[in-house]
Amino acid sequence: MNSRKQSDKWVKIEKDDNLVSNALKLAERDIKTATDVYNNRDYDWAFSIAYNAMLQAGRSLMFSEGYRPIGEAKHVSVIEFVKTKFGKEFAEKILFLFNKIRKKRHVAVYEQVNIISEEEAKNALNTAKEFHKKVKEIIITPF
Repeated sequence: MNSRKQSDKWVKIEKDDNLVSNALKLAERDIKTATDVYNNRDYDWAFSIAYNAMLQAGRSLMFSEGYRPIGEAKHVSVIEFVKTKFGKEFAEKILFLFNKIRKKRHVAVYEQVNIISEEEAKNALNTAKEFHKKVKEIIITPF
């Protein structure tokens, strides 16, 4: 990865296993919470929380490599960084869903209510679980 080329999106930092571990724990917390909220049929919030779980898992991956997102759109920076770390097939699938969820989540949080279907929430939650699992497989840090 060329950190200079992407300097407008992330910056090199000293690797800190606590940052890595905490971000992974936040992702795990969010997956559990999203599942609980989904089971209570609040699909807008389950969708949003599942997105946050993906964001935290992506941040954990960045931290494990010694980077952190910068700039106004840190969410986008995390997505762009994740793109550099996965094989093409998995990256295209996950990043398509991650970005789609990010955009729709914005509407659900800030503009409209009850716009996320049960199926959309379930798909977001499953994507978050899959992404979290993949990130944990990649990170080689003792927790």
